[in-house]
Amino acid sequence: MKQQSITDLPPSPGDERHTRMVKYGIAMGIRIVCIILMLFLHGWWLILPAIGAIVLPYFAVVLANVGSPTKSVVNRPGGVVAIPGARPPRDFGGRPE
Repeated sequence: MKQQSITDLPPSPGDERHTRMVKYGIAMGIRIVCIILMLFLHGWWLILPAIGAIVLPYFAVVLANVGSPTKSVVNRPGGVVAIPGARPPRDFGGRPE
């Protein structure tokens, strides 16, 4: 059995949420730029930022909800095998014995 290390664990929910919020914020920032460009462009050039302003919210939500891929398998407590004759670990919780 492979020894599990802290780097094998998936990102914490808080870190994953922060990453998704940053991705969404960047996409919405690009949308704001598209809306501002619509005020200054004329003719056929107006279509490009208009399409960006309309389509970006959908892709921003999809991109933010994808999450991070899980590369490893987390060992569950059910996979721990008891060794016959082994002593249980001592409790150092500060309680008197």
